[in-house]
Formats: sequence, C-alpha cells, structure tokens
Amino acid sequence: MFATASRFLCLLAGLAVAGFASAQSGQPPQTSLARVALQAGIHRIDAQVAASAQQRQIGLMHRRQMPEHEGMLFVFEEPGVQCFWMKDTLLPLTAAFIADDGRIVNLADMQPQTEDAHCSDKPVRYVLEMNQGWFARKGLKSGSRLSGPPFDAR
Repeated sequence: MFATASRFLCLLAGLAVAGFASAQSGQPPQTSLARVALQAGIHRIDAQVAASAQQRQIGLMHRRQMPEHEGMLFVFEEPGVQCFWMKDTLLPLTAAFIADDGRIVNLADMQPQTEDAHCSDKPVRYVLEMNQGWFARKGLKSGSRLSGPPFDAR
C-alpha cells in the first residue's frame, strides 16, 4: 500500500506544477489543485487534492461556495490521528476521516469560522471534506466505502 500511496503523491506533485499557472488567474487557490474522481456507491465526487503541507493548511479557506458534487481530499504521508478546524473557512463542511482501504472511519460536521477540533477516531491518511450534510443525504456513514485513486490500488 505504501508504494501505491507514494506513486499517487508523485502524480499529484506533477499535476500541482501544471496547476500553478491557473493559480495566478485570481481564482481561489484551491480551484487550481489537482483533482481526483472518487465514488461513494453510485455518487461521484470531484475532489481537489491537498497533498502538501501548505495545500492542507489552506484547505477550503475563504471559499464562498462549492458545487454539491465537489470536495477536497486531504492526503497525508503517514496515517495518524488527523484533526481539523474551520478558522477562516466560510462554508459549513462535513469531514470524512478515511482509512487506506477507502472505508469511512468517522464523520464530523464542522461549523464555519470556528476553532473547535474535529479528529479522526483512529489513525488515517485521508480526509474528505464535502458540503455539510452531503454524506447524510447520500446515506453514507462510518463503515461506508469510497473507491477511486488512491483507494483502489490495494
């Protein structure tokens, strides 16, 4: 699994260079990140990928809207207890803390512009943020499985 995650991160690094030019256009920086198509059952997710420390730190800050099928996948080098807060984030979000095999470990609803910590129940490498309520509307909960890179390459 480690080799697969490393290849995924290398691919993202190359795509980040390609997205640099569009970041200069005045759009929110998150819109120029590499993207990955994920599936949650029959539901498609177009996820921007935050793989570097700087990308993860910025996350979805200052975004005023996000299409219903879009989200942000945070990718960490190693599994760990991941904690998120919403300082400078304007959208209400739900964070899905995801194991290497794509299974949702736990979900956390997060309110805009707060510094409350929302943490994974166990070590994870991935966190997917979607508009608040998206997972509930799709019937997804702890134990549900996502597919697509990087989860399928096991």
